[in-house]
Amino acid sequence: MLSGFVSYLSGLRPPRAYTRSVQWAVLTFVALLLLIFAAHRHQQPSLNTAPSYAALNDAIYQAHSQAAFTPLVPKSDKDVPIEVLRARPKPKAALISLGIEMSMRQLEARFNHKYNYPWVFFNDVPFDDEFKARTQNLTSAECKYILIPDEHWSLPPWIDEGRFISSLEYLGAIGVGKGWMISYRHMCRWNSGFFYKHPALDEYDWYWRVEPDVHFFCDIDYDPFAFMAENGLKYGFNMNILDDARSFPSMWRQTQEFMADYPEMIHPDADLSWILDHRNDGEYNNCQFFSNFEIGSLDFFRSKTYNTYFDYIDRKGGFFYERFGDAPLHTLAIVLFLPKRETHFFRDIGYQHDINPNEPGRELLQAGADGITPAQAGRFLH
Repeated sequence: MLSGFVSYLSGLRPPRAYTRSVQWAVLTFVALLLLIFAAHRHQQPSLNTAPSYAALNDAIYQAHSQAAFTPLVPKSDKDVPIEVLRARPKPKAALISLGIEMSMRQLEARFNHKYNYPWVFFNDVPFDDEFKARTQNLTSAECKYILIPDEHWSLPPWIDEGRFISSLEYLGAIGVGKGWMISYRHMCRWNSGFFYKHPALDEYDWYWRVEPDVHFFCDIDYDPFAFMAENGLKYGFNMNILDDARSFPSMWRQTQEFMADYPEMIHPDADLSWILDHRNDGEYNNCQFFSNFEIGSLDFFRSKTYNTYFDYIDRKGGFFYERFGDAPLHTLAIVLFLPKRETHFFRDIGYQHDINPNEPGRELLQAGADGITPAQAGRFLH
């Protein structure tokens, strides 16, 4: 196409006012413009290109360094009889959920039928007897069915209701995921600042958050709660994501204001480098722990430091005026208030939520983590 157009131009008979040198200058200029245009089109990224979550997991793992994300290989309990595992002293821990069945069935089959940790179900309305019967039939562990207090699942008094409704309409109109859902705002706020305060969890030191419609691919042949307690870990994650930044545009600015107001609360070993975009004036790069899977220390979330931060952010109204999620809030808190060595990447637990999978065998081999052999990684590939 380009050569044909140039040939066409060169065949034109220029007016007498033009010299041959001027003609060729014009032809050269036009050809250069066409080449630049073609190169620019070739370099444009496809709008349909989705981020690779497997690549992102590996990139974040490497960015933290293997030492930072504790590349420990838990000791397997695969050959230990179930009755021995159940009799073994265990951390005070519970599996917590807002109501599931398929996810519960899979986690019981892959892990909890051996360790028998209790299930704690939360809901903003009372559970019916049918749900209680179905879920209790899926496990031999104790099940608790807990009602969330109204004050933890309602509009706080400092929120302008008219502004809130406008936010629902605006975020829904521009296509922010679940931007129009009132219940989703309450859920994100509850997961950010209230679940750990409920008296039903007072007897526990650890929690494992289990979401609806998730899949556990592989047998989990060790106790993650005991692994975290024995290694001084406070927070465990399984995946990193990039969420829609339009849902929390002011969170990073408010966090910076918090850091300026409470510098004494920032951990001396805090490392923000992996969550900042140094090509964009150090703005938050939107990378976050996928909180649909998290195993954590309840003592960390009960701490004065975390609750000072949550209250500071909560009073700004972003859970309602924007659509703040618990994932970016948890991520920023973990990064600010814990050293990296107390955060663990559970890359050996096969997991999927919607289109986002963590495939541990392939991940371990690709990352070349210390102490991981192909044979060890291969046992996770089914």
